Amino acid sequence: MDNGRSLWASLVLLNLLITSRALLTPRISFPLGSPGRPLTVFNMSGVDNTTTLLLSNDENTLFVGARDSILALDISHPWAIDIKNRLDWSPTEKDLADCSMKGKKKTDCPNFVRVLQVLNSTHMYACGTFAFSPRCTYINTQNFALATGPSGKPEEGRGRSPYDPYQKNIAITVDGELYTGTVADYMGNRPVISRHLSEGSHVDLKLDDTPGWLEEPTFISSAFVRGEEKVYFFFSEVGREYDFLEKFTVSRIAQVCTSDVGGQRTLQKRWTTFAKAQLLCQAEKELPYNVLQDVFTLSPPEGASDEDTLFYGIFRPQWPINSGRSAVCAFSLGDIKAVFSGNYKVLNRDSLRWTTRVQEKIANPGECGLHNASDNTLRFVKENFLADASVQPTKRRITLASADQDYSNIAAQRVRAANGKEHTVLYLLTELGYLHKAVLLEEGAHIIEEVQVFRQPQPMKNLLLSLLKGSVFIGTSEGVTRVPLSNCSFYPNCAECVLARDPFCGWDHSRGLCADVSTIQGSTGQDVDGGNVSVACRAPPVVTPRSSRPTAASCELVLVSLNEVVRLKCPEASRLATRHWQRPNSRLSPDLYLKQQDGSLQFLATPITLGHYMCQAEENGFQQTLAIYQVKQKSSTTLHPPTTTRHQGKATVEVGKLAPTPRSVPPKQPDIRAKEPELAVTKKDANAGSTRRTGRNFTLWFDSSQAKQPRDSVGEEPLHGTQPSYLQELVVVSVLLALCISILLTIALYGLRQRCRGRTITQVCPRKDAERGTGAATPQERESLQGHSPRTAKCNGQAQNGQAQNGKSPISISNGSLSGSNGHLPNTPI
Repeated sequence: MDNGRSLWASLVLLNLLITSRALLTPRISFPLGSPGRPLTVFNMSGVDNTTTLLLSNDENTLFVGARDSILALDISHPWAIDIKNRLDWSPTEKDLADCSMKGKKKTDCPNFVRVLQVLNSTHMYACGTFAFSPRCTYINTQNFALATGPSGKPEEGRGRSPYDPYQKNIAITVDGELYTGTVADYMGNRPVISRHLSEGSHVDLKLDDTPGWLEEPTFISSAFVRGEEKVYFFFSEVGREYDFLEKFTVSRIAQVCTSDVGGQRTLQKRWTTFAKAQLLCQAEKELPYNVLQDVFTLSPPEGASDEDTLFYGIFRPQWPINSGRSAVCAFSLGDIKAVFSGNYKVLNRDSLRWTTRVQEKIANPGECGLHNASDNTLRFVKENFLADASVQPTKRRITLASADQDYSNIAAQRVRAANGKEHTVLYLLTELGYLHKAVLLEEGAHIIEEVQVFRQPQPMKNLLLSLLKGSVFIGTSEGVTRVPLSNCSFYPNCAECVLARDPFCGWDHSRGLCADVSTIQGSTGQDVDGGNVSVACRAPPVVTPRSSRPTAASCELVLVSLNEVVRLKCPEASRLATRHWQRPNSRLSPDLYLKQQDGSLQFLATPITLGHYMCQAEENGFQQTLAIYQVKQKSSTTLHPPTTTRHQGKATVEVGKLAPTPRSVPPKQPDIRAKEPELAVTKKDANAGSTRRTGRNFTLWFDSSQAKQPRDSVGEEPLHGTQPSYLQELVVVSVLLALCISILLTIALYGLRQRCRGRTITQVCPRKDAERGTGAATPQERESLQGHSPRTAKCNGQAQNGQAQNGKSPISISNGSLSGSNGHLPNTPI
């Protein structure tokens, strides 16, 4: 029965996952090192695990807790991170030896700084794992040196810092007092929420050891709301109130009052204001995202009440079948207060089961001032600390859900657009090392861009937002990366600036560029909610800048041979745009054309497929042409071998000028260059002034000076004509045929004439001898035959300057007949 129930539950879960799966695609993607999104990275030799980050009060200095050291980095200058000071804080050799004897890895025994907080204007407070023996210290910020505490001895770190460097912990200082959430033993079995460094009438407090207060928690984050005088803790733990066969993880929010001093007899040196409730991040008809990853506190707008404070959290499901998904939910302080002021559950100490209390409510757990209450009241709050209701997300829906991203860290801010409306912008760090920048709209979240900030997945990382410096700082084991909040200069025209839907950026019609909204004085082209290009890019009547229009794609000539595979590339303007190919007055039949996943078009060169091709992109109702090609059959007289160079052992085509390409880099596609010819560009020809485009199997030519003009102006077929013309080829073939026939006739006539001349000389010469009746020639005749006769020299063709070669006549008369030196008649075939 149990097996059947488990199988049914698994099938229901799988069905819910399939029906609810949706993708959120970033519009632009910037790989690591992309020139379109420059970043500032700080790393230092010998410094690792720079994951604990803290901003100074003026936000000109970034303090970094690393392994065996604490850094002070200067971030006052934009696009720069410079080292100011470094403080070494490492265990002794004895501490490392003791750590190894406990069976711990040598790589886990150094001091990993896990707590770094500002106490006052002159000192900071730091805690570290210190070879699995936590310790804390004071730091003088004026000379950046270690300082001793009031006792004059090293501070005990138990209950303030974890033992294990891989255990999560939280810490926050309020008026010089330290509030922490961590484990208080070596084995990690005693979780505790406590207060340290108490001053005045305050005493150090911690949770009671009563079962049920904390159930195997994983501490995530903490926040202080001064108007409420409460510190809030966020963590995940096992939900004992749910009767499941397996452990069910729930996300919690807990609260304590900063004025709490513990009870007089009951709950002495224990929290009297501790209460906790469940955070429910769940979409309709879906299982909840129940494992909390990170929380960011967004202060209310100026002039609003504290109840408008929002807590943005990242949640994941605990089930392996649902892995790879994450969601963002927002919770308001007003809803949290309403849940804490409601009913509470009670824990049966005998059965360790939670039930809803039905008896009269004696006190409101979590209410400040209970430390002066009676023992009976304190016993009530000691047993009733779990709220009966769960905290629902704002608007009762998930803020953002991703089916293919594991988000780990979050930050948020409010940005005022050009029209005065405020938008919430989220910064989400993924496990794979990408930072997503998303704006929350009425129809859902829109991911403006993704920026790769590190290469390898990081086990421990941190995300810190600096509004004053306009940057996000990311701490990883590889170093600290600074990412500017806006990247307006990347967008080259008004259309792309508006389609980005970035509240930071708008099109400045007066200057003709995309700039930060706060720097624009005149009319601003921006539409964050709708992304309407036709309206936002409509220039004022006074100013009509040419650059406010999208850049037109230039036409490229592609010369191919018949029956050759042709591949035309289409650049990617945006990952949200839909690309399609068109031919004027023609339709692309799927029987002749193959559209690749990277947007390129592949087909076989035939008389039917020759002509013009256009690749167009459509995004949010706006359409633009990305590439124009004219495919023509090439002539054999214009062929040139492709020019290649060798680079790192690979043959690559020399690169010259290409048509405008997008600045974003599309995701990697399967390499099919070994099977298909690709278009590339070589250097310009100095004599012809044209650009030669060479591929693996064919050569392409087009005039670079006419690249942006229609082809009608250079004698090519117009853009709207698609029928190929063979007039020029017919004329060339006809002329060549006539020339060949003329040459053959000339050779034939010349040979016939030479034969006739030879026969005439052979008949005349013997006739003269016969008339004289002698068998020998006269001296005059002999002289004429020895080379002085023009007719004989012309027929012979071998006499030079009237003299025979080698002193002999090539022709002689013997026995009354004319013969050559070889015994045959001249001008006759041998």
